[in-house]
Amino acid sequence: MLTIDDSASVQPFAQRNLHYVKEQFGQIEEKTELPQDYIALEKRIEALKAVHTKLLAVTSQYTHEAYDYPPNIRESFTDLSRTVGEKVKLLSTASSAAEAQQAFTAPPSTKPQPKTFNHAIARASLAGSQQLVMSEDAGTQDPLAQALERYAIAQEKVGEARLDQDHKIQQRFLTGWSTTLNTNLGYAAKARKAVESARLNLDATKARLRAKVGDNEANMNDAQRAELEKAEDDFVNQTEEAAGVMRNVLDTPEPLKNLAELIAAQLEFHKRSQEILTELAPEIDNLQVEQEVSDA
Repeated sequence: MLTIDDSASVQPFAQRNLHYVKEQFGQIEEKTELPQDYIALEKRIEALKAVHTKLLAVTSQYTHEAYDYPPNIRESFTDLSRTVGEKVKLLSTASSAAEAQQAFTAPPSTKPQPKTFNHAIARASLAGSQQLVMSEDAGTQDPLAQALERYAIAQEKVGEARLDQDHKIQQRFLTGWSTTLNTNLGYAAKARKAVESARLNLDATKARLRAKVGDNEANMNDAQRAELEKAEDDFVNQTEEAAGVMRNVLDTPEPLKNLAELIAAQLEFHKRSQEILTELAPEIDNLQVEQEVSDA
């Protein structure tokens, strides 16, 4: 059961809701306008929110290890049991085809290997190399088998660099932008909602008093005038506070700093990939030259 105080507190809320409904149905002609600089801030906040939402929807893929893993391949538990480096080391000590096969089917030493495009290429290349070695020409040093093994090792390194990139992006970009979207912009949204509530309360108060005394404020008594002034002051204060909150959100350097971290992580990955492949390319070229010389 509501007390007198409870009824007093509910009344303004009900008035605001009723006034809001009337506005939605076009039954209210006059509406207190927000300052133009405040409206401009709102537009910038909405733009910032849209930017964060859209880019996060794309870059959140960095949290999924297999975002570039080929959907058309099927790798077994054995394929994913050991790293390429581990398998190469085991193969180097194999003295027979049986021991080589054991190296490929050895029980896992760690968790299953990553499902990235580069890791998949590495595993496929090493498996191809081993198939050539174990073919009928197993007694020869097949240049293609050697090249595939070296390529497999390089691709695994590229894959590890990609995983390192993803981890840095998660920590240095996604976390920051998610905070801006869910926390900072959330504060701005809450402040804007308070402004709208104060604006509705002001307009509802004006409408109610106008119904009692008409359009001439001089007809108001002291209590009515004080009530109107209180609603006006609340609207002004809420507007100023919300404007300050929005300016703080818009002026923070964090989004740009986070974007720089995203670019830095991507750049580091591509530089590392280039280094790995630049080191590998001459080795493959030499194998090709040696093969051409031996075939001449």
